[in-house]
Amino acid sequence: MKRIKAACICQTLHFMLKDDVAHDEAVALVAEEVARYKQGLEKHHVQHKIVEERPQADGSIVLKIVKQYNQSPVGDYLQ
Repeated sequence: MKRIKAACICQTLHFMLKDDVAHDEAVALVAEEVARYKQGLEKHHVQHKIVEERPQADGSIVLKIVKQYNQSPVGDYLQ
């Protein structure tokens, strides 16, 4: 029999600008979306570590994150 001792998922998320709105508004919407994403992680008690948050030249944001996979223990992945 096997059991999962620790599990995490590493993701690179690109929060892209919307094409159908003005540039300044699109940049603000991206910032709000990133904030909501982070709040959602906290709200759902997902253990996570933001490795990198990098604004792009166009105003979009790339977020590299390691987070808990399902409800598995995270072990030493987040240290």
